Amino acid sequence: MPAAQVPEILIAEADPWTSELLAQLVLDVRGDARVVQVADGREALARCKRRLPDLVIADGELGGIDGVELLRQLRRHPRTPALPFVLISGRVDAASVRAVRPLAPSAYLGKPFNAAKLRKRLGALLPAGDTAVGQLTPALLVSSLKEYLDSVREEGQGAPLLDDVRDAVNQSLQAEQVDLRDLDEIFSRDPQITARLIAAANSAAQHLGMPCQTLAQAMQRLGVTRVLNLVLGMALERNARLHDPRLAELAELVWQSAQRSAELGYWLASELELDAELCYTAGLLHNMGELALLRSLQDWQDAGGSLGNDELQDVMQRRSAGFGSALRIRWRLPFGLRELVAAFHGLGTGVFSREALVLNLCAALLRLPRGESLQPLMEERAARLLRLDPALLERLPARLLS
Repeated sequence: MPAAQVPEILIAEADPWTSELLAQLVLDVRGDARVVQVADGREALARCKRRLPDLVIADGELGGIDGVELLRQLRRHPRTPALPFVLISGRVDAASVRAVRPLAPSAYLGKPFNAAKLRKRLGALLPAGDTAVGQLTPALLVSSLKEYLDSVREEGQGAPLLDDVRDAVNQSLQAEQVDLRDLDEIFSRDPQITARLIAAANSAAQHLGMPCQTLAQAMQRLGVTRVLNLVLGMALERNARLHDPRLAELAELVWQSAQRSAELGYWLASELELDAELCYTAGLLHNMGELALLRSLQDWQDAGGSLGNDELQDVMQRRSAGFGSALRIRWRLPFGLRELVAAFHGLGTGVFSREALVLNLCAALLRLPRGESLQPLMEERAARLLRLDPALLERLPARLLS
């Protein structure tokens, strides 16, 4: 590899979720690397001609020119005969492998690739730098927290991960066999994992027929390996954990609220013979904005910004909803799921599904002071539209409101 103080890595991958995963794997190995992401083989070749990267990671089935042709053209050029090149392809038959072998890729991986093994391979291809992984922080280019939050709202990474989920991810990666049902049990409590796997399953590269709206549907479409890869990528992201104890404490309360909402939505929907899994998902995602905002506040502090207690409370009250809305739109979550999440916060006008009414009723239930009678809830708009039987509320498990 050419000597370079800060290595430049070119990732040529059309699927944005896979591209982001590859970027996270690179940065986990070389935290100071400059990662360039493109979605087309011709653009990748043009960039290599303008500026030679230190490593190329390319999808074998790229548009424009595919990854194999990209590798072939780079090998022909006198300046690039030994350029490190990782090829990831769906063509793993013997003939395809033999055809690529003369081009001498540094690694030839089949789809879906094993992210943990690729990370180890990247460790050999990217010599260690002086900057320790995870120490790099973004430069603070704005003068106020307001400006900073305005700038990151549309492009934030989302929520941090639950600590026990991170530990479960590491155990799953080391296991010889993993069952989707086991993963569902582990991941179904985490809003970030749920939202991003649903979004990935509905991306252009994965979309097949009806949209996925629950975690179980998304994992079935993606498969075990891709699910683990995507979750590993989330676990490697900068500030996947909150280091400020104030933010961590707030996040714990938000996670607990999300879990209560999800379980309450599931119970009510089951009792009313509605889509319980969908209501669980919407309940889990209703406060994603709060978690995403907390993560951005950690970024702000890591970059040198200050955050007083009064300012923290004010920002959480005024900014959470905007962060949540931006996140759901940017990740292109299915409209039906977004509608249910919105119903948790208010019904507005129009016609609503019965599941949306359940989510709105969940919010009313959780707002009720502890120990107070549930009977006034029968006057709620959602309860009236559902024609709720008063006896249903009497059967409501106390643990769901504690």
